[in-house]
Amino acid sequence: MSDSSLLNQLIESLRRLPGIGPKSAQRMAFHLLERDREAGRQLALAMAAAMERIGRCERCRTLTEHPRCQICANARRNVNLLCIVEQPSDIVAIEQATNYDGLYFVLGGRLSPLDGIGPEELGLERLEARFNEPALDEAILAISPTVEGLATAHYISELARGSRLRLSRIAHGVPLGGELEFVDGGTLAHAFAGRQGL
Repeated sequence: MSDSSLLNQLIESLRRLPGIGPKSAQRMAFHLLERDREAGRQLALAMAAAMERIGRCERCRTLTEHPRCQICANARRNVNLLCIVEQPSDIVAIEQATNYDGLYFVLGGRLSPLDGIGPEELGLERLEARFNEPALDEAILAISPTVEGLATAHYISELARGSRLRLSRIAHGVPLGGELEFVDGGTLAHAFAGRQGL
């Protein structure tokens, strides 16, 4: 089989997904080609449409097809609370595990100078502007407790220093070095309820 064959291109494309190794990618490709070509076609159409039409919410930076996501557009959300998360998947985890009804801000990562991720890449100037919104009373940092996460939290706490809002951070039960999307719902709900001021 030639390295540039369509089969190898499909396998290599599937390998780019997180958690998919060479054997899993090969199994997926063979399954789609041998047993479920219609599912493969539907997957290709859905992926093409998603890549074309999904962008970032103009307010919170999560993924959405619209200028504003469903959460930011929902007038029933509590505008006094802002939860700052690393990734859109963290919003899903919090929404499923807690009764949090405030708004969000998605950083899109953590500060990591070695990887070329600085304040500009995380939209921290936009976050600082949100800190000065009159309705906002509390900002909750729901950032993974890794070295980069702690540095990001510290940077954000410095940004908030000049504002009147209360800054808190989730605590209790989120393991050091852990990723929010992998924490079970009960632990995440307990951590959210037991957040502490910075």
